[in-house]
Parts: sequence; C-alpha cells; structure tokens
Amino acid sequence: MKRGAAALAGVLLLSGCSGVYNLPLPGGANLGGHPYEVTAQFTNALDLVPQSGVKVNHVAVGKVTKISLSADGRTAVVRMKINGNVKLPANAIATIDQTSLLGEKYVALAPPTQVHAAGTLRDGAVIKVGDTSQSVELEQVFGALSLLLNGGGLSQLHDIANELNKASTGNESEIRDFLSTVNQVVTEMNTHRDSITSALDGLDALSKTLKKDQGKITNVLDNLSGGLKVLNSQRSQLVAMLNALNRLSSTTVRTLNASQADMVADLNQIAPILKQLAAAGTALPQSLEILLTYPFPVSVLPAIKGDYLNAFVTTALNTQCDTTTFCGGAPGTTRLA
Repeated sequence: MKRGAAALAGVLLLSGCSGVYNLPLPGGANLGGHPYEVTAQFTNALDLVPQSGVKVNHVAVGKVTKISLSADGRTAVVRMKINGNVKLPANAIATIDQTSLLGEKYVALAPPTQVHAAGTLRDGAVIKVGDTSQSVELEQVFGALSLLLNGGGLSQLHDIANELNKASTGNESEIRDFLSTVNQVVTEMNTHRDSITSALDGLDALSKTLKKDQGKITNVLDNLSGGLKVLNSQRSQLVAMLNALNRLSSTTVRTLNASQADMVADLNQIAPILKQLAAAGTALPQSLEILLTYPFPVSVLPAIKGDYLNAFVTTALNTQCDTTTFCGGAPGTTRLA
C-alpha cells in the first residue's frame, strides 16, 4: 500500500497541477472511441471545474475538459467531450446543475423546450449564451433570505400595520366612499376602454408621423428665430396696417349707416321691375330670339338663298308702274330684294 501511495504521489508531482485534470477519475463517463467536443458559453460558471461531469437526463455522457474566460471577459467558455453515440439536436441547451443541495456541479445537456429540436449537435459546435443557464445556488438562496430578514424591511411590517390601523380608525366612511369613487372611475374607464385605446393608437400614429418628420420639424425650429426677428423688425408696420384697417372698417360702417335709407328706397323702386321681369317668364328670352334676324323671323331663314329673300308681297295700293319703273310682276306687285 505504501508503494502504491508513493507511486501515485510521484505521478501527481511529475504531472503537475494541470496534469491532474487529465487523469481518469473512477466512475467517470465512458467517452468511447470517437468522442466529439462541444463548447458552451455561460455568464457564470459557478464552481464548475475541469473533469466535472456532462449529463443527459441525469446519465453521464461526457466530461468538462477546459474552462476559460472569453476574449471580451464577459462569459465563461466551457469545453466538453461527449460520447460519440450520444445524439443531441443542434439547438440543444446547456445548464450548470448540481447533483444535490450540497453536491458537485455538472453540465446538463437537453433538447430545447421553447422551440422544436432541429439538426444534430456536431463536433466543434458552440452553444451560445442565450441557450445556457445556471441553477439556483444554495448561497444565493441564503443570501436572498438574509436580505429579506435583515435589510428587506420585514421587521417594519408591524409598524406599517399599526400606522395603517391608526390612519383608518374613525375614517371608515371616508375610506369606503373613496373606494366607491375609485370603483366608479375604474368602471367608467373600462366602459370607454375602446375610446382610450383608439386615443392611444392615434397618439402612437401621431408620434410616428412626428418622428418621420423630425428633420423638417428640427429645421423649422432652427429657422423660427430668424422669422421671429423679421416679424419683430416689421412690428411697427404691422401695427400701422392694423390701425389703417380699423379706420377703413370704421369709415365703411359709417358709410353704410348713412346710405342705408337710400339703398332701401332704391331696392323698393327696383322691386316692381323685377316682379314684371319675373312675370314675363319665358316670353322675354323668346322675344329676344328675333333680335339677331331682325326684321325677319327665324321661321323664314330656310327660304333665304344667296343675298336675297325670295318672297313676294302683294299690296292693295294698285300702284301703276310707269315706263321708268320696272316692277318685275303684275301691277300692284312689289318685289323685295
């Protein structure tokens, strides 16, 4: 036994501290002949150490080979070797768990719970921070419990209850009325929830429009000072213009007041003429039709040929044509050109 212990001590000394992690541990997982390596990124590696187990459904399937810090110093990079016969989806998740309340830490691999499993976890795969987590530590539970008992104000609950009792004693009716009013307000708001939602949607649309025109609004605000300076410089002219408009309106009012009686009399005199024109109806526009063809009515226009109107008018004057007059027809007949 002494020789075995001495030999083991010699091996440990020769291998050094880093070599200890490479020694096989009794009861460790069987990696088989073709294990594959997977890397997982954790925000906190807790007390995980090399040679820690890797389990799937609480069955040891691999071991942790190396734990290091990422280049940005924000995550812990855990490298693991897994038995080649273990098949996991490419989107598998990793959790640092422990065998019991005070037991050792290990990495638990499992298919995703929020999405469907897809693909196969291959050699060199990396499980990102979003797919890793850590179980609750006993130290964290005790720390939270200590904070609650000591610094969480638990000891002041008695004082708070006493003060509430004092404040409510003798004011029961006022508190009851207040609660009834709050209930009415909440009920009224619930009745108009569609209108409130529409108003919020409108406010959201307005905010989006304002954000879209942010450049234009900024430009207007930047140049507004220049416009105000121009208005300030022309203030006297604007005041003079307003005063002139005031005088013009006053003169107009006086003129209308002075001529009111004459305007009413003129309108009264025009009223009979307008009544007669209204009574004429369609006769007036029909009588105006002959104005363009005077002295001939419209009905004779189709008979006009060339520059003359081929019409004969017979009179009862029995005018005799002399030798110097050519009538172009029987006696008493006049030819119209």
